[in-house]
Formats: sequence, structure tokens, C-alpha cells
Amino acid sequence: MAGKGETKARILDAAELLFAEHGFKDTSLRTITSKAGVNLASVNYHYGDKKTLVRAVLGRYLEAFMPSLQSELEVLLTRDDFSMEDVFRCIKDPLLSLNEYRANGATVFMSLIGRGYTDVQGHLRWFIITRYEQVLTLFTTAVCRANPSLDPETLFWRLHFTLGASVFTMASSTALCEIAENDFSRKVKPEDLIERLVPYLAAGVAAPIEQSLSLISEQPTGTQ
Repeated sequence: MAGKGETKARILDAAELLFAEHGFKDTSLRTITSKAGVNLASVNYHYGDKKTLVRAVLGRYLEAFMPSLQSELEVLLTRDDFSMEDVFRCIKDPLLSLNEYRANGATVFMSLIGRGYTDVQGHLRWFIITRYEQVLTLFTTAVCRANPSLDPETLFWRLHFTLGASVFTMASSTALCEIAENDFSRKVKPEDLIERLVPYLAAGVAAPIEQSLSLISEQPTGTQ
């Protein structure tokens, strides 16, 4: 008979794979219990409800990722001058280290983050912001120091566009690497993808805002 710790791990492992593949909304607790080989009472006993289980699944990765990211950002912020590329490179090693924590950890983690937004899981955003407020503040501080001209609204949109590009790239990293190898006869590793992605993201965050703002202001406000 499985012990409590083993049962919890089986539930988390099953939920992680199903959430990453099918999303949070479209994965039922019964599907999770079936894959984990446990009964529904076990999920209720260990986690109480689905929201708590969702946070526990993502929390395993965040607990490995966030402290490492915090250390990288604290070192960066001791420098007098740095670029947006430097800020994003702080994420590289903490993200890749998840592959040592779990098989394909970086891909699964980014898939889960993406699911949290596409499934409109507001409680996940609250969970991350409240639990890791210090790390997120360090990241925002670093971004603002690298791009002091950005206003809060522009920063909001650009960081969300950045998240979208990052989630897509990392969540589909296996397929992208295979396509690159087939089309260009070049072996590509996850770290190579990140190195290609960083300059692209940095340029997007730091792009001039005058033109984009003028285009927005020129949009019609209603039908004449």
C-alpha cells in the first residue's frame, strides 16, 4: 500500500502532465485520479480542492525557480549599468536548471505558466504575486532600470507580450529544435533557443514608444 508521501507525489505527477497537455479547465479531478491510480478521496484529503492542487503542481517548479532567479537578479542590480538582454539572461540558468529538477522541466514549467493565463486562472496570478512578491519586484526594478523611459502601461503590455513569446517558444521547444535540425542541418539545444530568444525579447521591450502610441491615438473611437 502506497504511503502518504508516495500518493501525494503520484497525484502531483499525474496532474502536472495532464494540466500541461490539456489545460487546467479541461482536466477533471477524476481524470487525474484515474491516471494516478488513486481514488478521489485521496485528492480531497491531500489538497482539498482543484485550485489547491493547481497551485501545488506549479509550486513545485516555482520553489526551484524563484530562489535561483532572485540570486541572479540581486547580483545584476549591484551593477551600475546593464541592458535588457542582461535582465532576460538572468532567467536563463534558473529556467534550464528545471531540466535537472524534472525531465523536460523547463518546457513543462512554461507550458503550465501559459495554461495559467489562457485558462484565465486568476487565483494562480494572485498566488504567484503574493508568494513571490520580492522576486517579482526585483525583476520589475531591473526592467525599469534598463528601460527608464517606459511608462507603467507600456511596461505592462510589453512584459505580457514577452511572456507570450517565451511560453510559445519554450513550450514547443522540442518541435522547434527538430524543425531547425531538419531544415538547417543544425543541432539546436534548449539553451540555444534561449540565446536566440533573448535579443528578440529585449528589442521588443526597449522599442521606441512614440510611433506605437501615435498609431493608437489615431484609431477611430466610434462609427460616424
